[in-house]
Order: sequence, then C-alpha cells, then structure tokens
Amino acid sequence: MKWLNTIVAAAALTQLVSAGIAHAGANLDEIKSAGVLKIGTEGTYAPFTFHDTSGALVGFDVEIGRAVAAKLGVTAEFLEGKWDGLIAGLDAKRYDVVINQVGITEERQKKYDFSEPYIASKAVLIVKADNNDIKSFADLNGKTAAQSLSSNFGKLAQQSGAELVGTDGFDQSIQLVLTGRADATINDSLSFLDFKKHKPEAPVKIAAEQADADHSGIILRKGETELQAAINKALSDIKADGTYDAISQKYFGADVSK
Repeated sequence: MKWLNTIVAAAALTQLVSAGIAHAGANLDEIKSAGVLKIGTEGTYAPFTFHDTSGALVGFDVEIGRAVAAKLGVTAEFLEGKWDGLIAGLDAKRYDVVINQVGITEERQKKYDFSEPYIASKAVLIVKADNNDIKSFADLNGKTAAQSLSSNFGKLAQQSGAELVGTDGFDQSIQLVLTGRADATINDSLSFLDFKKHKPEAPVKIAAEQADADHSGIILRKGETELQAAINKALSDIKADGTYDAISQKYFGADVSK
C-alpha cells in the first residue's frame, strides 16, 4: 500500500507540474490563436498614449505596442481606462498587458512581471540657454527653482539648496524659467525632450542630469513566462531593426531607451 500511495502521489505531482507548465504558456498560445494582443492604456497621457485631432489613438507607447504585437504575429487591440484602475485591469483579465510608461518598482514586481525596460527617464536640471552660472545641481544653492512642491523633483531642488517657487507642473515650471521668474527647474528628461520636440527654438537647455535613471516596462500578470519572453524578444527585435529608434525620434527626437 505504501508503494501504491507513493506511486499515486508521484503521478499527481507530475500532473500538477505539467499543468503548471501548460498554464505558463497558455496565454501566449491564446493570444496567437485569437490573433490579438489586448493592451491596457490610458489614452489621455501625451506623448505616450493620447488622441490626436482626428480622434485616433496615437503616441509613443501606442506605436511600441503595435510594433511588439506585429513581432508576435498578432494585432494590437487597445482598451482604455483611467490610471487608478489600469494595472488592476490585469487582475480582472481585461487585457494581456499594460503599456503606459509604467515604472518598474519593487512594490509592483511583488505582484506583477515586467518586460525588459524600454524607457529610461532621468531628473534633469533645466535653465535658460544663456545661463552659464548653473552647471550642476550643487549650483542651485541660493537660487530659485520652479517646482511642484510635493514632487520628488521639488525635494531634490530643496536638498540642493534652492528656494522653491511653487507651480502646478512642467508647463508652468518651464514658463517661469523662460520669463526669468525662476533660475531653474528640475524635471523629467522625457518631459523636456517632448517640450523641445514641439518648441525647438525655446531658449532653454539641460545643465545637468542625474546619473541614475528610472525605468519603465511592459507589465503583465505573474507567471506568464512564455509571454514575457516573447515580448522581450519583440522589444529586442524592434531595437535591432531600427523600429524603436524611429518611434523614439518621432516623439522625442532622441533615443529614450537609455
């Protein structure tokens, strides 16, 4: 009886392991069978995901999503939702992945998996083009910085010795620098690139940038290892064949992957 019990238990364990392996690849198989990669996104977050004047969904992340889906041999289908519930939509299986400049954090990695990073953003110190006094974050000491007061950028400016001039966000901050009402602003490198893409003649420049970058990735449910691997390969392929660079240059005028 002991031998029989052992054999039965071993057989049951083998079945569980096999089921687990099958489940790990099930979603990728279903996606390929359906011919559609369902992507959660906001649709209100320019330049990553937004609607143009014709009402079409466009943006950096939208084009990345379409390019990744094409490499998987399927079509991208975008499902829009508010940020507050966007990632939770993965749990409800409304979509397969979320592509919406989602930052890769330790807290999120406890519950979800990510692709390899495909966006890198850094804190940059922005000043007027003719400002030669501020060349580093340390040079902010005794100067004024236009910042959202509760933001991490505002805290960094304060730690650097700047006097803060409160603003509602990037657009207002950059205007205060342009009009000379603030000496500088610390902000996101992607926001600056987007601004310069639309207003290349604006007399502002990056005086310094932090060495460490924050990274974003495509987020998906835990345990879907085959889908994760396929997405990573797709990202690698679109970087190798120039697709990624073309999209990046279109929206930012620079390579934002590093």
